[in-house]
Amino acid sequence: QVQLVESGGGSVQAGGSLRLSCVASGDTSSRYCMAWFRQAPGKEREGVASIDSDGNTVYADSVKGRFTISKDNTKNILYLQMNSLKPQDTAMYYCAAEPGGWLLLDESDFTYWGRGTHVTVSS
Repeated sequence: QVQLVESGGGSVQAGGSLRLSCVASGDTSSRYCMAWFRQAPGKEREGVASIDSDGNTVYADSVKGRFTISKDNTKNILYLQMNSLKPQDTAMYYCAAEPGGWLLLDESDFTYWGRGTHVTVSS
């Protein structure tokens, strides 16, 4: 069992930056793939970025070059650095974790989810 708690959301103007954090607790000794998802109003939840236990990453095309996923294994914290934010990045952002060694970015592949943190980008 893993518990995930996100923070760092807020309101920012277009072009600005935010850094989201996700603190993991519980059984953090195993290998996990961890990811960020987002869901905008009226839209389905979509994968944003993912990182596996070896540090390999994958990004959605819409955020490549603007967002960076990273993790601090000593503190069990997952980060999402978001730069050059756009109004279309406005959404609830969720942290997710899945045991194992695969690099995943499909919602159906993840077992553990946080409650989310909201990001609003104004034009």
